[in-house]
Amino acid sequence: MEDIRIGVYICWCGSNIARMVDVEEVAREVSQLPGVVIARDYKYMCSDPGQELIIRDIRDHKLNRVVISACSPRIHELTFRKALEHAGLNPYMFQMANIREQVSWVHEDRAKATKKAKSLVAAAINRVRWHEALDRRTVTIHPATLVIGAGIAGMTAALEIADSGHPVYLVERSGHPGGRLAEMDLISPGMIDAGEFIREIIERVEKHPKIKIFTNSTV
Repeated sequence: MEDIRIGVYICWCGSNIARMVDVEEVAREVSQLPGVVIARDYKYMCSDPGQELIIRDIRDHKLNRVVISACSPRIHELTFRKALEHAGLNPYMFQMANIREQVSWVHEDRAKATKKAKSLVAAAINRVRWHEALDRRTVTIHPATLVIGAGIAGMTAALEIADSGHPVYLVERSGHPGGRLAEMDLISPGMIDAGEFIREIIERVEKHPKIKIFTNSTV
């Protein structure tokens, strides 16, 4: 089994994180954790120089796992995975700890925020130990969609999908489409005739070349 060699990177995010979190102290403390080969703090980890720093460390220190403590993974997880790939490391040997939205932006006490940041980074380090290299795979899928229930919601969904060019199979357990709306008289806020409204939708569904409707049917 290979030795665990983790690189940890704490982002200042300008003042977004560093204003409330002592990033240098976080880096110093987590550098003592088992498996951590190097721990750094940098003003903008997502910047080109920040990414180059990570890539260089992976190669120079033979890192096989990386933890980045920064903003939300929704923003830059893909950015950092690409950096790992550029360094020749599997992009899934990576874990992010969000210390911006989950720490800096929601705390007013710097000492407590720093303590919480340390905990989140330590948790990410413990988690990344168990990561395994993954490979991307692609599979072909059947473009047809099954929609169960031909009420107003089911018919609207079927029309949206069909109008985008994909075939739809619409299944209705009763003998006709329309659902509860077909049983109503007037609908608010404009007091529209429900029967006329639903008839127009049903007609569109029944005439749509991409929709096949099955009545008196269940899945």
